[in-house]
Amino acid sequence: MGRIAVLLFLLLAPAGRSLATDDISTSGADPQISIHEGFVDERTCTSCHADQAAAFSKSHHAKAMALANDGTVRGDFDNTTFDHDGVVTTFTRRDGRFFVNTEGADGSQAEFEVKYTFAYEPLQQYLVDIGGGRLQALDIAWDTVRRQWFWLGNGTPAKPGSTYHWTGPFYRWNRTCIDCHSTDPQARFQPQTNAYRSTYVATSIGCQSCHGPGAKHVASAQSGNVSSSIPDTSLPKVDAGVCFACHARRTKLLDGYQPGKPLLDHFSPDLLRQDLYFPDGQILDEVFEYGSFQQSKMARAGVTCLDCHRPHDAGLKVEGNALCTQCHTETKPERFVRQDPSGLFDTPRHTHHQAGSTGAQCANCHMPERTYMKVDPRRDHSFVIPRPDLSATLGTPNACTTCHVGRTDDWAAETMDGWYGTQWRKRPSIAHAFAGAANGDQAAVAALRELVGDKDQAGIVRGSAIAALSGISGGDFTADIRTAAADADPLVRLGAAEAAGNIAPEHRLEAIGNLVGDATRAVRVAAANALAGIPPNLFGNQRGNFETAVADLRAYVETNADVAETQSNYGVFLFARQRTAEAEAAFRRAISLDPTLEAMRINLAEFYRATGRNDESEETYAEAIGMAPERADLRYGHALSLVRKQALTEAITELQEAVRLDPQNSRYKTTFAVALDSAGRTEEALDKLDGWSAGGDADILGLALQYSLKLRRVPAALKYAEDLARLRPDDQQISGLIEQLKRAVNGK
Repeated sequence: MGRIAVLLFLLLAPAGRSLATDDISTSGADPQISIHEGFVDERTCTSCHADQAAAFSKSHHAKAMALANDGTVRGDFDNTTFDHDGVVTTFTRRDGRFFVNTEGADGSQAEFEVKYTFAYEPLQQYLVDIGGGRLQALDIAWDTVRRQWFWLGNGTPAKPGSTYHWTGPFYRWNRTCIDCHSTDPQARFQPQTNAYRSTYVATSIGCQSCHGPGAKHVASAQSGNVSSSIPDTSLPKVDAGVCFACHARRTKLLDGYQPGKPLLDHFSPDLLRQDLYFPDGQILDEVFEYGSFQQSKMARAGVTCLDCHRPHDAGLKVEGNALCTQCHTETKPERFVRQDPSGLFDTPRHTHHQAGSTGAQCANCHMPERTYMKVDPRRDHSFVIPRPDLSATLGTPNACTTCHVGRTDDWAAETMDGWYGTQWRKRPSIAHAFAGAANGDQAAVAALRELVGDKDQAGIVRGSAIAALSGISGGDFTADIRTAAADADPLVRLGAAEAAGNIAPEHRLEAIGNLVGDATRAVRVAAANALAGIPPNLFGNQRGNFETAVADLRAYVETNADVAETQSNYGVFLFARQRTAEAEAAFRRAISLDPTLEAMRINLAEFYRATGRNDESEETYAEAIGMAPERADLRYGHALSLVRKQALTEAITELQEAVRLDPQNSRYKTTFAVALDSAGRTEEALDKLDGWSAGGDADILGLALQYSLKLRRVPAALKYAEDLARLRPDDQQISGLIEQLKRAVNGK
């Protein structure tokens, strides 16, 4: 910054108070604004950096959140009514204020005042204060393109007051949204009352969201220590971590992330799980950009967000294919030492589409879009090469048939054969390995091991591969996890720590014991979680590191003190550490945070079962069923708790419900049959098993064989034994039994 800018700042800087004072509200109308320690009023930045502020003001970042007024509200509040599944909502305005009349937490209609807008386009949501400092995001949003209201949910509307009702925890701004739409937001959850006293430095994203606290920078400017020739060391360098802190599907480990700090010390990113990503790594669920971009060759070559996006208005630096040909030129750019992105790509010879057409745009083929929140298309950042052949076999998307609606994947693949020959089909892909892992296919083991050991693969792919490998039943992956735990890439070590949770507890210390002393917090927390049940004396010289890792885990739990799932998981950790009273308190704390989330009651019920408190276990399951009567797993768990109470008749009723609700679950069926047999209803049990035997399940056939022998129904027993032999051709016991049964049937 030049000397003139410094003098301008001195003229415009507010006087009479410290710029670093904590918790002093600004004169703005937003009551939640508070200048936290080390920060300054965002208007201070504008006084010197006018050009940057002007550019930033045009960005969606600058409009991420705002007080609701005539200038910020984009939705139609002129007494408009919206009806979804019988829930009627009316939008009105009075005296410059905005109101919604809709279904409240108790199920009755009530009027709520809109306090803030949330986001700008292609949709805008609205935040409502429901008391206790809780700001809730209304689940009806305004489509700014079609100019109409729409419901964000799917399926059947959630029950009033429940987790996914707009008044519930999922839509709570203080818990779910706060980190990424304001400047230095602090939730300030009050555990004693489950209320919030949330504050932030600025209502929306501001300069200090990306550049960090500005008080020292301002002080340097005031003292004249900053000029065009003197670098300013009071602000950290902005890196990709600033972007990924929000543009990632991740778990927050610690508050207070600022630019320059290690991303993985404050967040634990989600790996390439099958519910989040397609087998080839393309985005499936709403995962934002981090996970896909980390897979790309571009990320490994050192390309960052700011190579493509302007820093202040966040727009593209260049429009169209020129953005890509910054690097993908005929001559290799000097910047890339190990990678070679050179070549002629922006030509019909490569694209096989007319120059300038939609099909000739690099992004349309290599960054296909997927729509989230019903109206918000976002591009995949893994920069995939279209593979319609994989789409045909694995169900992954491809840009060809996404654009050419109505055409088949086979058509697209054959067309590409005509353009490029068939060699493109042989390009290595992670898809088969991850698709096989999702299906529990033993054949995927070798492919996943190869991915884990391939140093040319991205760290997130290799870490995801070791995690997926550990989930395949029937193998011993201790050695694989131990090798991954020693990898140089923290994402691989994170995958190893998560993988350890899938192997036998007695092997975990051997596999990841070194990770409790890892340099990365995300890895330490995952390792501490996996090693919860290890007796302290077995850690040896790692015991101190383990205690440090546990402290990191506790900090994560405290950071997420308002998240029921975190508290419940902590209860599991504490129980594994034999801290029974604290574990029960954590389970109960989780229920108090979200009384309608039935999974929290399952954990408490299973805790009671494990501690021999059968009556309380059964009662807790019954409470959970009262909230979610259509969940088969709750019916099954309740049935087992009734068995432990020797209430067999009631248990049979619940098992029958579990089978009705989940008719494909063989475990439910066999347990139901065993319960019928235990009640002296063996014939009924066999009739049930006979009806299910056509599915070819070995457990069902084995039990049917057992009960037919018990009832001396030899021909039926022979049929089941022969069916079972087809599934287990190498089982000599079954072969011998078949011979005996044949002799019995033939009277020999």
